Amino acid sequence: MNYTSDMEKAMQQSHGIGYQEYSQKLENRLAVERRREQEYQQSQMMLSEVDRMIHR
Repeated sequence: MNYTSDMEKAMQQSHGIGYQEYSQKLENRLAVERRREQEYQQSQMMLSEVDRMIHR
């Protein structure tokens, strides 16, 4: 996969590290993936709450 400058910019903005650092260090990769999972879980909880409010 070719990694573009836009992808690098998004990685820096979202996670504070570049793709090279992300791919080279397992600790960084795990931290980013934990944060992504946590954000996903929070968004699912919010969607569930909104869904409950709509279907009352």
